[in-house]
Amino acid sequence: MDNVKASPSTRAYAAQKGVDLVALARESGRETLGREDVDAKLDRKSVAPAAQTGDAVRYWDVDHAAFGPVEEQPMPRVARVAAQNLAAAQALIPAVTHHDRADVSAVERFRAAMKDEARLRGVRLTALAFHVKALARTLGAFPRFNASLSHDGETLILKKYVHVGIAVDTPHGLMVPVIRDANRKGLWRLAADISELAGKAQERKLRGEEMGGASMTISNLGGIGGTAFSPIVNPPEVAILGLTRTETVTVWDGDVPRPVPMVPMDLSYDHRVINGADAARFLSHYASLITDPRRMLV
Repeated sequence: MDNVKASPSTRAYAAQKGVDLVALARESGRETLGREDVDAKLDRKSVAPAAQTGDAVRYWDVDHAAFGPVEEQPMPRVARVAAQNLAAAQALIPAVTHHDRADVSAVERFRAAMKDEARLRGVRLTALAFHVKALARTLGAFPRFNASLSHDGETLILKKYVHVGIAVDTPHGLMVPVIRDANRKGLWRLAADISELAGKAQERKLRGEEMGGASMTISNLGGIGGTAFSPIVNPPEVAILGLTRTETVTVWDGDVPRPVPMVPMDLSYDHRVINGADAARFLSHYASLITDPRRMLV
C-alpha cells in the first residue's frame, strides 16, 4: 500500500490537513485516493478533539520573525492555565448566548440615596453588588442553572449552595474569586466582599478557598465599555452572565419618549443542560429583580 495513487492536488491538500495518505490507504484498503477520502478522514478525526487540536497547534507554529520585527513575552502562569481551560470549554461545550437588557433606574436611585451611609460604613456600594444579589436570587428560582454536568455527561449535579464568581481583570491574567453563600448576604456585605476579593486578586493574595466551586460567574465589562459579548462558559459551571456598559435607551410611554438607563446582559449557557426557553425565562426573571430591587429584599 506504499504506492498510493493520488493527484498532485490531493497530495497537497492531504499535506495541508496533516493526513498521511499511506496510512489512509492502509486503513481504507484502497490504493487510489481522492480529496473526498481526505475529508472523510478529517470528519472521523473531528470526534477526537485532542488530536484535532494537536494538528491545529502544529499549523500555528510559525516563524513570525520571518515577516518582520517581533518581541517575545512569556505568558504568566495564571494566563496559561486560563487559556487551557477556556480553549477546552470552547471546543467541548455547545454554548449559546442569550441577550437581554434591564432598566437600572431604580438601582441607580437607591445607590444615590445610600451614598452617605456607604461613606460612613467605608463601603463602596457598586452596581455589581446588586447584580450578585439578583443572580443569587435567580439561581435559587432556577436550580438547573445552579448545577454541573458530570464528566461523562450522564448525571446532573444540583447544588444546594449559591456561590457567585466574579471575573477580575488583573495585570497577571483573569482571576475569578468566589463569593460564598451569596444568597444569604445583604447588599452591604456583598459590596464589602466584592471589594475585598477584587483587591486580593489584583495583589495576587487570593487563598485557595477563595477560588473555585462557583455556582455561576459574572463577567462585568461595564467599567470598560461595549454593548454586548459572548462570555465563555467556565466549566464545571453550566452558564455565565456577561454585563457591559449601561446605555441610555428611549422608551415610549404611549406617545411620550422617556430616556431610560439600561444595562445589556449576555447569558452564555451549556446547551446540553439548558435550552433556549429556560435561558430566556432565567434572564427575564433576573431583569425583573434589577428593574425593581425591592423584590430582592423580600
